[in-house]
Amino acid sequence: MGHNGANRALNGRKTSMIRILFICHGNICRSPMGEFILKDMVRKRGIEDEFEIASAATSTEEIGNPVYPPARRELAKHGISCSGKTARQVTWGDYVHYDLLLAMDNWNVRNLMRRVKNDPDGKVHLLMEYTDRPREVADPWYTGDFKETWDDVALGCEGLLEFLGYGTT
Repeated sequence: MGHNGANRALNGRKTSMIRILFICHGNICRSPMGEFILKDMVRKRGIEDEFEIASAATSTEEIGNPVYPPARRELAKHGISCSGKTARQVTWGDYVHYDLLLAMDNWNVRNLMRRVKNDPDGKVHLLMEYTDRPREVADPWYTGDFKETWDDVALGCEGLLEFLGYGTT
């Protein structure tokens, strides 16, 4: 993976808008946290018109379900609403539409690769690649620690914005 693939994917986009899709297993914890944290960050920077941000799952297990209550509560602690978000599965059409598909862990990457024909355009990356400590985002489904997941996702989103040239000043 690495940033060269991201650069290639971003240079090949069809619009000036940057389209980002966050990916996790069920689309009820980590990927919606990524979606709404990044939406909040770009809104606060006044650049929301330059982005399209969404999230999806690799599995069908949670399709139609709302964001998991502890994830909703963690977002709400930071003044972020995810009202109306329901889980959906990633499609090939998403791969074509979005510039970057940011997975939360290596298992998500493996499952995503099967759905997107092994990423021919270099669009699939781990969110935490954009930090000083590339790793997987902590999975609160198993740890129960939604603050740790918030911290990881927020750090990854800040690093992503820095990579894209929208870092804080």
